[in-house]
Amino acid sequence: MKTNRKFTALHRVLHWIMAIAMPILFITGFLRMYWMGKQAVADAIASQGIGVTKEQAKAVYKVLREPMWEWHFIFAHVMIFAFLARIIYMLVKGIGFPNPFKNNQSLKTRLQGFTYVYFYFFVFISAITGIFLEKGFFPDWKENIETVHKLGVYWFPIFILLHFAGILIAELSNNKGITSKMISGD
Repeated sequence: MKTNRKFTALHRVLHWIMAIAMPILFITGFLRMYWMGKQAVADAIASQGIGVTKEQAKAVYKVLREPMWEWHFIFAHVMIFAFLARIIYMLVKGIGFPNPFKNNQSLKTRLQGFTYVYFYFFVFISAITGIFLEKGFFPDWKENIETVHKLGVYWFPIFILLHFAGILIAELSNNKGITSKMISGD
């Protein structure tokens, strides 16, 4: 059974904006947490036997981090805008996704619903915690908020695997051509 689902231009544009923004946010966040983190940069400077003060090492770190972090900041705003636009678009168009809690549905439909719930929940949490960090809301909880925000480094790869598994299942079952429809709309 082949579905006749057609994706509008707006739906596709929002999908691809988010598909570009998410890996950029992931990569910049990952780099900041690991290879380009304060400790990694300080260790790299120390390993060279260069006699610098802690303040000088911090200054080097900030100079190295700034361009990368600017990309994270810009694409966080792009992602939030696209996410909100997609939610509004779905509400206006009446587009939904399968309710994973509804009885009497196939495992495939239930998994599809859970993937949507997973995506929207974690994007919302990442966006809210990012806004709280950027605006300095709840300073007493900053460390906890930052920890939750950094979980995005772990949920993003899980979502990508689920998404591609879903695409593969759809292409091999009753939604053949769904990938080309998301690209061309037809």
